Amino acid sequence: MESQIAEIAQHTGGVIGVSWLLIAFPLVGAVILLVFGRSTNRWGHLLGVAMSLASFVVAVLAFFELIGFGEEERRRAVHLYEFIPGMVDMGLLIDPLSISFALLITGVGSLIHIYSIGYMSHDEHRRRFFAYLNLFVAAMLLLVLADNFVGLFIGWEGVGLASYLLIGFWQFKPSAAVAAKKAFVVNRVGDFGLLVGMFLIWTTFGSLAFQDLKPITSENPTTLAIGLLLLLGACGKSAQLPLQSWLLDAMEGPTPVSALIHAATMVTAGVYLVVRSGAFFFPEGSGAALAVAIVGAATLLAGAIIGCAKDDIKKGLAGSTMSQIGYMMLGAGLGPAGYAFAIGHLITHGFFKADLFLGAGSVMHGMNDEVDMRKYGGLRKFMPLTFATFFIGYLAIIGFPLLSGYFTKDGIIETAVHHQPILGWLAVLGAGITGFYMSRMVFMTFFGEKRWADDAHPHESPSVMTVPLMILSLGALGLGAWLVLSNTLMRFLGPAVGLPAELPEFNPTSTPGLATLALVAVGVVIAWMRYGRVEVPSVQPRGSFLTTFARRDLYGDALNESLVMRPGQWLTRIAVFFDNRGIDGLVNGLAAGIGGSSGRLRRLQTGFARTYALSILIGAALLTGALLLVGNI
Repeated sequence: MESQIAEIAQHTGGVIGVSWLLIAFPLVGAVILLVFGRSTNRWGHLLGVAMSLASFVVAVLAFFELIGFGEEERRRAVHLYEFIPGMVDMGLLIDPLSISFALLITGVGSLIHIYSIGYMSHDEHRRRFFAYLNLFVAAMLLLVLADNFVGLFIGWEGVGLASYLLIGFWQFKPSAAVAAKKAFVVNRVGDFGLLVGMFLIWTTFGSLAFQDLKPITSENPTTLAIGLLLLLGACGKSAQLPLQSWLLDAMEGPTPVSALIHAATMVTAGVYLVVRSGAFFFPEGSGAALAVAIVGAATLLAGAIIGCAKDDIKKGLAGSTMSQIGYMMLGAGLGPAGYAFAIGHLITHGFFKADLFLGAGSVMHGMNDEVDMRKYGGLRKFMPLTFATFFIGYLAIIGFPLLSGYFTKDGIIETAVHHQPILGWLAVLGAGITGFYMSRMVFMTFFGEKRWADDAHPHESPSVMTVPLMILSLGALGLGAWLVLSNTLMRFLGPAVGLPAELPEFNPTSTPGLATLALVAVGVVIAWMRYGRVEVPSVQPRGSFLTTFARRDLYGDALNESLVMRPGQWLTRIAVFFDNRGIDGLVNGLAAGIGGSSGRLRRLQTGFARTYALSILIGAALLTGALLLVGNI
């Protein structure tokens, strides 16, 4: 590599020295709102917003302080306290990678907090909702700021808890309660992989601190196992194959939850884990790195196919999230050449996907919480601001020239075509499918004739909801160009993740780039032919086998049930039978035998002295006879 990863230096003083405030502000907000309960109902939502904004201010100040150092000094460690003696200290790592995530989490998170004031205005438990949002932000910040795997894992489990609470926030709905439990269980599978990977790291390297992990020169079975276990953890949190089944059901939570957790931040934690653990995915082309790239390519296609068949606007966007995270994982699997594009797409995706999710929430707000796009139509006339911001997010995600997704996603595609041609051209195909399903969503929602119910009265959302949409759409417009052109983000991340041997140049006329634009255009045209210029049926057509395949999420639930749940049930039943009849049978049988023997021996206690005397006489005679016999022998 042209640029090696910079050494970590201890830091005290300044804003970076008190960077623990990033976590403390939202954590304190969550504690106050949960401990003081109903007494905070009138102002609890304002406290939640204030705590998130305070954390954002600290992140901005820490960012400017960080870039004031030379490139080789931009990895600053902040020691907090001794956590596990002889094993790990608790501390924070403020470097270009972690501060990028901190800015995204607190910036987009604060906009979603503000939006939630309007969206949750009529919910009697709004205060508790903001407490959970604050808890999530605090846990996510710990995940990305910790300087070791133990701190990362605590944050990892924290966002899992917050996700469970927020997905099931409307627990009176059985579907929400089931979705929360499903997300919790599926993520535990990935968490098990991460935990075992941490055990292997400790036993192999004797440390769990990031500063002690150096890129390996050659892959061996142990480092390959570590990389694959970390990938398993990433798949669970980022809804990648084969642990993707929870994400679409998670749309049962309030829409701001979908925007914050399942679009902008939590599902990107797996990408962060892979990039931060790059030492185990190096050198380029290693088995672990190839596995990451393959999983990403497979998931980007699977998510796109699922998105084509969903009539629920939020589930359509959830399939899109799967697909876009797949692009990021593909980029992360390409090593330093793809890291910056993966993180760049992660950042721009945080803006335009939050814009799309919150735009969907705005549509639902004006349509009596209806989510079926077949019952929309022509809404651009009634919700002009929502339509304009949603349309910008749509153009960004399909990679329309000069918008954010055009630069970041195409950067991943071109890098993949250069390093892994087959996977790269599959990503080109995925971009074409993206053009179709996102255009389908826009045409069914905002164009055509109205198809809504008689009691629906679509209207624009209040400014507390539309202003965050406008700000997010600005990021969708121009952020990608700023990050990618002149390799701005790649150079910034260099001290944390390294630089490739040759810095890429953005080429708008490259073969993969032109092929991507052509396929996207074909996807848009097909969507217009099927959903834009003809009447959309209000009842879902039966569809072909492929349509049914996509509607049922590629039979992911059925596959998990067949391969995991049913065998697990039989294993549990066998274990229960063995426990009842084997272990418990042995213990209970021994107890019964002793009890029965005791009962029989008790009969010898008659209470008559002559019986006892006779027993003593017989015993003495037998003992004397035995002694004489032994003596004669």
